[in-house]
Amino acid sequence: MYYVYLLRSISDPTETYTGFTHDLRHRVNQHNCGHSVHTRKFRAWELVFYAAFQNEMATRNFESYLKSGSGRMHSSSWD
Repeated sequence: MYYVYLLRSISDPTETYTGFTHDLRHRVNQHNCGHSVHTRKFRAWELVFYAAFQNEMATRNFESYLKSGSGRMHSSSWD
């Protein structure tokens, strides 16, 4: 399975991060351990949303949508 996920910073809830992975638990742990340059500054992170896909291309397309203007607008209200 492939996953698109949305994280929210616990220390600064206005900060979010959208990503793609094939191992969701491991990837969230990496973000919280500071292994990602993009998310290190706003640790710790909580998982707000994820979607599972069988197809990698569909997963990447959905990630791209969430990172687009329309996707950011819709995902900002997810709790």
